[in-house]
Amino acid sequence: MLQWDETVDCEGLLCPLPVLRARKRLAALRPGQVLRVTATDPMAAIDLPHFCNEAGHDLMASSQADGVSTYLIRRGIRESD
Repeated sequence: MLQWDETVDCEGLLCPLPVLRARKRLAALRPGQVLRVTATDPMAAIDLPHFCNEAGHDLMASSQADGVSTYLIRRGIRESD
């Protein structure tokens, strides 16, 4: 079972807010910690994986249930994030 350290609720928010909120919260985490993001914007399925790839974070898992997508992101080691 996957565990996480922090959660950011982006339900009801539209692009680019889920990515911006995830970026801000990840910046406050230590490398290796895991952020859980929940979102209802369908674009998050494209935007969050792209953001993780570009910023050096690891998208560990994603799932969808009842119109809510959940993403688990492990903070990368780059200082600039």
